[in-house]
Amino acid sequence: MKKLGISLTAIALVAVISCKEKKTDTDEVITEEVKVEEVAPSTPKYVSVNLESKSESTVSGAAYFSEVNGKIIFEAKFSGLTPGTHAIHIHEKADCSSPDGKSAGGHWNPTLAKHGKWGDSEGYHKGDIGNIEADETGFARISMETDEWCIGCGDEKKDILGKAIIVHQGTDDFTTQPTGDAGGRVSCGGIIE
Repeated sequence: MKKLGISLTAIALVAVISCKEKKTDTDEVITEEVKVEEVAPSTPKYVSVNLESKSESTVSGAAYFSEVNGKIIFEAKFSGLTPGTHAIHIHEKADCSSPDGKSAGGHWNPTLAKHGKWGDSEGYHKGDIGNIEADETGFARISMETDEWCIGCGDEKKDILGKAIIVHQGTDDFTTQPTGDAGGRVSCGGIIE
């Protein structure tokens, strides 16, 4: 019985070795069948956010996040702003229950970086989106794309679910720590499914 097992193992080994040969003695090419596994593109994910007025302002807005193949497209529009420049950030909690928006916590900063302009080589928070410009009617919009965020992936350094979008009364100066001296919170919306 032991000899039969050794013989079968030897035959299997010879068969495997002979299947890997690519050329015969006559230089005839033998093609191997290779099984290629197709990778389907990821299913798009989408979340929309309604922003409500805070700090006795009239600012409201809507934001949209869509994720396809590891990239997030963020688009938002706002009305009721005073004309000029306003900071926009992602904050650490999807809690907009307080009248001043402070229930949303500080800037979302899972990497413990210093505050700065998005993409700055010296560092920035994952929530440091930047500034938006409101026109003379108080309307502003923003659009950006990044692979530094995800929707519901569970990675605490990338996942935007459970966070909030905050629009500030003033301009982010990109240097004052830890908030950019952007002033009060005039609009807030939780990023939830």
